[in-house]
Amino acid sequence: MKKKLTTKFIETRKPDPAKRVDYRDTVVPGLVLRVNKSGTKTFSFHKRINSKMKRLTIGQFGPFSLNDARERARQIHYEVETGRFEQNTGIEIEAKPTLGDVIPDYIEKHAKVHNRDWKRKKALLEKFSTLHGMRIDQIKRADVVKACDTIHKSAPVSANRALAHLKHLMGWCVERGMIEANPIAGMKPRAKEQPRERVLSDDELGVLWAVCDAEGYPFGDCMKLLILSGQRRAEVAEMMWSELDLEKRLWTLPSQRAKNGRQHTVPITDAMLDVLSRVPRFLGSDFVFTTTGKSPISGFGRVKKRLEKALPEGTDPWIIHDLRRTMSTNMAQLGVPQPVTEALLNHKTGVVSGVAAIYNVYSYADEKRKALEQWNERIKKITAPAHDQQVERRNHA
Repeated sequence: MKKKLTTKFIETRKPDPAKRVDYRDTVVPGLVLRVNKSGTKTFSFHKRINSKMKRLTIGQFGPFSLNDARERARQIHYEVETGRFEQNTGIEIEAKPTLGDVIPDYIEKHAKVHNRDWKRKKALLEKFSTLHGMRIDQIKRADVVKACDTIHKSAPVSANRALAHLKHLMGWCVERGMIEANPIAGMKPRAKEQPRERVLSDDELGVLWAVCDAEGYPFGDCMKLLILSGQRRAEVAEMMWSELDLEKRLWTLPSQRAKNGRQHTVPITDAMLDVLSRVPRFLGSDFVFTTTGKSPISGFGRVKKRLEKALPEGTDPWIIHDLRRTMSTNMAQLGVPQPVTEALLNHKTGVVSGVAAIYNVYSYADEKRKALEQWNERIKKITAPAHDQQVERRNHA
């Protein structure tokens, strides 16, 4: 759209999350302000050169003021009109896209196809906002280091994740011929991460179970299945009735829903069946845990806060993923072999690989069922009323 650009107008432009928007300056013909979906604002010059419309990147708003951009646009226009453009300007006629241009393309063509958590990937790539206005072929290692240092100040772990995603994006650009080489290949993460070791105690599990009882459907019941099965949060939250064979007591997680892209089978124990048997079914919906019938539940942050309020003051911080480590640790104490635990958790190191995996979908089927039953029996003892626990202790005295 045509618009007399002003500094105030540019500063107050909000991005449209659905599309990028171009504003054509009415003061200097050919000058265009592009507001990308990511929020970056870039000046460029549009003009027909040798019978073809060209877009020439000038620079990002901020480093380039409106006056700078207009002056540069006038210079390019003069050089084009006088035939001096290709010899003197130093700007390529076929301008390369900026990082801000590439990110939406990468998300649409790659991340949405291959990554279930593509929204998280998009959010992390958008943290490189200082680089969004730079041409993809002009981004240097030093530019990325500086951007990572900025992100690291407020979110050290996010800086590592963002760097990993940017490395992959740059590799994708190499494959598609946008750049010749990945400028950040081999670049090490800025922050050193400590592996999580949090394991919930029996008392903490007992409190959480009681709160889940009070919470009920859908979040309370979903959390119970997370504790009992040890599966990933998204995999349980997005569980579908069509994946469950209640007669054979088997939950088959399809490859497209599993984090590692492999079909996974989880035995359904008596305790898990007890939870599922009380879950209401929405007419015409395949989702087990839903409030609308049209989509699975989300927003675990709210229910987690309610769970944390029930725990004693001073309890160490925990995340839902720690429930998997808690089950794994307890299984080791129960004498379950590590390969069986790994297979039950659907870790890549714990499943049969290669050609054998195709013919061994039910790998460790009996062992997984026995191990899960042992763990669920332990949960039953942990969550039993205090009177029942006292009777059991007297019986073993």
